[in-house]
Amino acid sequence: MSSSLSEAPDGTHDAPAGTLVDLERARLARPLGRVAPAPSVRVLIADGQALVRAGFRVFLEDASLIRVVGEAATGDEALELARRMRPQVALVDANLPGVDCVEVTRRLLAETGAAVLLLTASERDERIFAALRAGASGLLLKDTEPAELVGAIETLARGDASLSPGLTRRVIAELVSRPQLDRPIDGLLDELTRREREVMGLVALGLSNDEIAERIVVTRATAKTHVSRAMTKLRARDRAQLVVFAYETGLVLPRADAAALATSGAPR
Repeated sequence: MSSSLSEAPDGTHDAPAGTLVDLERARLARPLGRVAPAPSVRVLIADGQALVRAGFRVFLEDASLIRVVGEAATGDEALELARRMRPQVALVDANLPGVDCVEVTRRLLAETGAAVLLLTASERDERIFAALRAGASGLLLKDTEPAELVGAIETLARGDASLSPGLTRRVIAELVSRPQLDRPIDGLLDELTRREREVMGLVALGLSNDEIAERIVVTRATAKTHVSRAMTKLRARDRAQLVVFAYETGLVLPRADAAALATSGAPR
């Protein structure tokens, strides 16, 4: 009986009956075509309270696509760890000890490119608006549901911004209603088309590209293009800064001002 193997059309050989096959070798020789798992999002947690950090780590590491690469108790530690560990997303407490959250946000963006998700215990925290202007791409309350936090992290890792619509409207509307001494982007607003202004206003209200597309009856790709062009013309780093600009320039009115206009009958 011949022990030779017959050659198959794909160049491999069929084993004769009764021959044990090395399954691992066969697997390597014939790729199964499975898609490789997506790489984990590298996350840094920066919070002054050890129990809070531990809690974040527990439920974040339960998410299959997130890996916590470091924990920092102060702003200085956050910057040092970020330089070494190169996280994609940094969770930064608005009340972070040491170097404050605003400076940490600015330096994380400039030195490591990490997207900053600012976590605040109060929507009235004075540092929130400054952190958004410094480049924070996300804003959530610390009592946010874990699933929403995980979703925000994944959104930031893709290069998008994640702003809790209700929180963002309340915080920014209150803060930007205060006088601003220098608003260098006022002139740039004139470069926007009517449609781009409309889309920018919808972004400021917390609408996603899909929701904007539905509102103005265009495709998602077209809505995304309008958002991108508005960001380019206003030199906005990301969607979060576009929201800030919309309020700063008066394109979107703080809630109190809008209510006053509606009551007085003034045109919007």
